[in-house]
Amino acid sequence: MKKALFLIASCMVCTSIMAQGTLADYQRAYGIRSAYAGKTTNIVNSNVQLSDDQSQLIYSVQTKTGNNYYAIDLKKNTKAPLFDSSKLAAALSQQSEHQVTARNLTLTSLKPATLDAGNKGITFDAYGYHWTYDTTLDQLTRGEQMQQDAGGMRGRGGQGGQQRRWSEVDDQRGRTARFGGGPLQVYGKDNNLYLRNTDTQEETALTTDGNEQFYYSSWGSFSSDGKYYATVKIKPGIKRYVTYVNSSPTDQLQPKYYNIEYAKPGDSLDYKVPVVINLETRQATVADDALFHSQFDLSTPRWDRDKHTLTFTFNERGHKNYRILEMNAETGKVRAIIDEHDDKYVAWTRMDRRDVLDGKQIIWFSERDGYGHLYLYDRATGKVVNQITKGQFYVRRIVDIDEDRQLIYFTANGEGLPKTNPKEDPYNQHLCRVQFNGKGFIDLTPDEGNHSARFLGEGKQYIIDTYSTVEVPPTTVLRDGKTGKVLQTLGQTDISDLRASNWQGQEVFVAKGRDGKTDIWGIIQRPSNFDPSKKYPVIEYIYSGPGDQYVPKTFSTVGSLAELAELGFIVVQMDGMSTSWRSKEFEQVCYKNLKDAGFEDRKLWIKAAAQKYPYMDLDRVGIYGCSAGGQEALAALLFHGDFYKAAYSACGCHDNRMDKIWWNEQWMGYPIDESYIASSNTENIANLKGKLMLVVGELDDNVDPSSTFQVVNQLIKHNKDFEFIYLPGERHTMGGTYGTHKMYDFFVKNFLGVEPPAWSLLERR
Repeated sequence: MKKALFLIASCMVCTSIMAQGTLADYQRAYGIRSAYAGKTTNIVNSNVQLSDDQSQLIYSVQTKTGNNYYAIDLKKNTKAPLFDSSKLAAALSQQSEHQVTARNLTLTSLKPATLDAGNKGITFDAYGYHWTYDTTLDQLTRGEQMQQDAGGMRGRGGQGGQQRRWSEVDDQRGRTARFGGGPLQVYGKDNNLYLRNTDTQEETALTTDGNEQFYYSSWGSFSSDGKYYATVKIKPGIKRYVTYVNSSPTDQLQPKYYNIEYAKPGDSLDYKVPVVINLETRQATVADDALFHSQFDLSTPRWDRDKHTLTFTFNERGHKNYRILEMNAETGKVRAIIDEHDDKYVAWTRMDRRDVLDGKQIIWFSERDGYGHLYLYDRATGKVVNQITKGQFYVRRIVDIDEDRQLIYFTANGEGLPKTNPKEDPYNQHLCRVQFNGKGFIDLTPDEGNHSARFLGEGKQYIIDTYSTVEVPPTTVLRDGKTGKVLQTLGQTDISDLRASNWQGQEVFVAKGRDGKTDIWGIIQRPSNFDPSKKYPVIEYIYSGPGDQYVPKTFSTVGSLAELAELGFIVVQMDGMSTSWRSKEFEQVCYKNLKDAGFEDRKLWIKAAAQKYPYMDLDRVGIYGCSAGGQEALAALLFHGDFYKAAYSACGCHDNRMDKIWWNEQWMGYPIDESYIASSNTENIANLKGKLMLVVGELDDNVDPSSTFQVVNQLIKHNKDFEFIYLPGERHTMGGTYGTHKMYDFFVKNFLGVEPPAWSLLERR
C-alpha cells in the first residue's frame, strides 16, 4: 500500500514538473517584458553630435549607474569622459533646485560648443531651461527658459502644436494651386479649371469641356515661367464602397453606419490623360495616350528643367509594364524614357528614379537581371549608359547622391556583398558606395550584422554605425566616411544580466528549401524555463507574401514570439520562397499562387529543426497570423492539413477577389482568372483539417470583414467545427488583448491538453 501511494505521489510530482500552460506559465508570459526590462546596459544613446568645426564628437552611454558622457577628439582619435558627471550633477542640483545625481543625470538636445577663450563646452536642455557648461572650467550657466505652448515644452528651433495636413478625403477637384508667391491661382470648379488673380479678384475659366464623366483635376503645377499649367483629365471608374456597421459606438446607443471607397481586383479604375493649358490662349494640349492605355495608375506630370517637356509615370493594369514617359508640352507627343517590363509583374512599389547632372541622366532601380540594381540612363536617348550595381544582392534604398563626385550611397543586402563573413545572413543590410560608372564599389559597414548607419560632417566625413543580429547585441562604432574603417568603438551592449536570469534569446536557424539548395532563414524561440527533456508543440508565426521579408534581423531583449513561448511552446518564424529581397526567382513563386506562401520550404525548415532538436514535436504543429498572415494560417489547414494541426487566423484576406486591389492584382494578376479561385480559402473550405479559430474586427478598413464572414458561411455550410471571435469596434488587428488571450487559450487547450487558468486570476503587467 505504501509502495502504491509512493508511486502515485511520484507521478503527481512528475506531472507537476512537466506541466505546461499553467497559471504560473501565463503569469510569467504576461510579465516577461517587465521581468527583463533594464537588464541590458552599456547602450549607446542616439544623441551622437559633431561639433561645428568637426574636431569633436560627443555622445552618451546608458550604464548601470546612469548615463556616461564621452568626447572623441577627432584630430587625435582619442576618447575621454566629456565631463565629471558628479560635478555637473551637483551644479545642476544647485541651480535647478532639483535633486540631480550622476545616476539620474539626463541631458537633452546635447550639443558640443566652443566658448569664450576657445574653451570646450556643451549646451543642453534640462528642467525647463537651456544650459551651457564649460567643460574646461567646470562652469555651468543657466540660459533662457524653454518656451511652452499647447504641445508642451519647445526647445530651440522647434515648433509646437499640431501640423496641418491635407485630409485624406479631400476632393482633388477642390484643391487650389498658386504660382510662386504671386496672385495667380488655379482651382477646380464644376469639373473645370479656373484662373483667379487674387489682387483683382478677376476669375477666368481655363477649360469649359469638363463634365462628371471626364473632368479636370486641379492637382498640377505651373511651368517655371508661369505661362502653362499641367494637370490631368480624369475619366472616373465606377466606385466600389464597403459598408461598415459600428455596432457599439462610444457616444450613442444606436449603431452607426458608414461607407468607404474600396476598390477590389477587377474593378474599373480612373483613366487619366495629361493636359497642358496655355494660361494666355486658354488652349489645352492633350497627351497622345498610345503608351499609357490600360492604366492602373498614371502620375500627375511634372515639369522638366527645359520648360518644354514634362515627365510622368505609367503603371499598367496587371503591372507587367512600368514606364517613365516624357510629354512635349507644345505637341502632346509622348515618348518612353524608361520602359520596365516583366512577364509576371514589375514590383512597382520599389521603383526609384533620381535625376542627376542637370537632368541629363537618370539613376533607375530595376530587377531586370534577377536582383535589385541601379542603372544609369541617358535622358535624351532613353538608353542605358551602364549598369551601376551588379551581383547577387539587392539595393534596398538610395541614401544620398553626390553629383559632384558622381557617387551613390545606398543600403543593400544579399549573398553577393563582399562581407567579412561569407555565411552571413543574406538579409542583413549594409551601407555601400559606388561611382555612377559602376566602379569603386565598397561596403562601408562590412562587419557581420544588420546595420543602421548615418553620416556626420561635411562631405560625409564620418559614419555612426550601429549593428547587431538576432543573437548578438548592438555595437556602435565611429567609421571613416571614405573607407569605412572603424575609428572608435562607442559602445557594445552588455547582456550579462539577461543571461543570468534564465533569459532565452532567439536562435537563428537555417535549412534548405524545396529546391534542396536555397537557404531558408528563420528563428527559434524557446521558453525561459526550457527543458530539453520535455516535448514541446511547435507554433509558427506567419506573415508571408512578396511585399517584404518578415523575420527580425536585429537584437531584441524580448522578441514578439517570446510571450507565447512561455506557455510551453517552441515558436518559430521563417521567410520561405515567395517573400522578397533574395532574388526575383525566389519571390515570384507567389505569382498567381499566393496560397503557396512558401509552405513547402516552411515544412522542410521545421522538420530540419526538429531533426536537430528532438524536443520539437512534429505531431503538434500550429500556426497563427493576421491579414495576409491570417489568410496563410487558414491556408495551412486547407492545403497542408497533414502537417499543421491548429490555426489562429485574424482578419485574413481569405479570397483575393475580396481584398484591396493594389496588393492582389500585383501578385495575382489581371484580368481575374481561375488562379484566384485556386488560392481562395473560401472556395476550398471543404479541405479543412484541424482546429481553427477565426478573428475579425467589425471595422477593419484594411481587409473587408466580409472576407472572414464568407469563410464562416462556408464553414457552416460544410458542417465544420471552428471557433469565431467577432470584435466590435476593432479595426485591422491580431485580436488585441482579448484576442491574444483567446489565442493563447486556444493553443494551450488543443496542444497541451489542459484547461487554461481562469481569466480572473490573470492580469497583464
